[in-house]
Amino acid sequence: MTQRGSYVNGQEVFTGKTYPVTHKYSGDVLADVAESSPAVLDQAVEGARAAFRQPLPVPERVRILQRAADILDRDQAVFARTIAQEAGKPLKDARAEVARGQQTLRYSAVAALTLRGMEVPIRGNPGTESRLAFTVRKPYGVVLAITPFNFPLNLVLHKVGPALAAGNTVVLKPAPATPLTALQLAAAFAEAGLPPGHLQVVTGSSPDIGAQLVADSRVRLITFTGSAAVGQTIRAQAGLRPVLLELGNNSANIVHEDADLDLAARTLAVRAFGFAGQVCISVQRIYVHRPVYDAFLQRLTAAVAQLVVGDPEDEATDVGPMISEIAAERAFDWYEESLRQGARGVVPSRRDGALVRPGLLVDVAPSMRVMAEEVFAPIAGVVPYETFEQALAWANESRYGLQAGVFTHRLELAWQAVSTLEVGGVIINDSSSYRADNMPYGGVKDSGLGREGPEFAIEEMTYQTVAVFNLPAQPAST
Repeated sequence: MTQRGSYVNGQEVFTGKTYPVTHKYSGDVLADVAESSPAVLDQAVEGARAAFRQPLPVPERVRILQRAADILDRDQAVFARTIAQEAGKPLKDARAEVARGQQTLRYSAVAALTLRGMEVPIRGNPGTESRLAFTVRKPYGVVLAITPFNFPLNLVLHKVGPALAAGNTVVLKPAPATPLTALQLAAAFAEAGLPPGHLQVVTGSSPDIGAQLVADSRVRLITFTGSAAVGQTIRAQAGLRPVLLELGNNSANIVHEDADLDLAARTLAVRAFGFAGQVCISVQRIYVHRPVYDAFLQRLTAAVAQLVVGDPEDEATDVGPMISEIAAERAFDWYEESLRQGARGVVPSRRDGALVRPGLLVDVAPSMRVMAEEVFAPIAGVVPYETFEQALAWANESRYGLQAGVFTHRLELAWQAVSTLEVGGVIINDSSSYRADNMPYGGVKDSGLGREGPEFAIEEMTYQTVAVFNLPAQPAST
């Protein structure tokens, strides 16, 4: 049996206590992974703080990030297989994640090169004619990155890449279900030339690990992706330290009567149920203009029926298992609850262990949990609307606000959606699930604080210092 330890100061560290990381489809144990002790966590944070005192020049940061991207390209098959096994992500989607991870690293390298301050025009103030003011951006120090299971490579890189680009050091706590990808990534960074201490990876399944790290005053910035409840707890415990939170959503998608119905049906079928719906911006609520409701529902039902459910390591699979049987039980309970409350499954779901087959619901009410909360599972609801304004209002009736999708060919409606929807991103003629890795990504309301995307995250992960020079006139030389 493979045993893996935390990665601290360039070494694998074992504690004598482990937990199993399993193949999410077969249930086989992939590795026994170390439970980080309080002493290991202390060592990781102190090592990161010591490394921060030996900053890497910007050209060296850029070289390391670019070299790490090259290593991901070289080892794409290895990373993709690990993601498929420990996360249950279909292999074709895992390959896409590795490719996106390379782009995130390259965008982080560009962000390191282009990070800049600005001149502050103070000389227009009376008595300041001889002064020059400008800002510089500086790294905070030790960054704590707490990452989720659903993108065990690329969401890690959306935190680690910009943090290192800015000159911070990172203590990474990957999700307990998916630490193996993070450990492979640490090895890739070491091969790329990142010195020990600049990236620490602490593993474990105990909630005490995150609590100890969040409470550690040597951690100067916290970035977290996960549930709204945990995010609110972290923010409350962080005090005056900056916190970046990428939290949940129950994404609304609107299909208007002038939309390309075939495109909308194909897109929403894949994006509602791909990776078993375990994506923060997964399609969950689908609002369809009444005049095309029947025609669209027929197309959507047919598209969902074509999805292949099964082993994530099978090249044909579109929908693999959920991250655990407990998660699958919770999701299917919500699905059955909606049926008892009057919803109808036009594509009925069923559960086999951790595998939940796509469930497409109609006659759903806003109060049902499958509509009001983040289902984070392969379950979606379809609702007809009478007017575009009604659809926008329904989309906004959520405590979340991450992204939304709108299908229409009418520019004025697209602009109305952009202006009205209370979300961090509005995607026109594509689903709420669309994300390019260099765009600003984040939400409002209970969907979080701050923005990801290397160019934007590096701003969040640095602070401004203003420099003011008093330059009195010099006597003329003779």
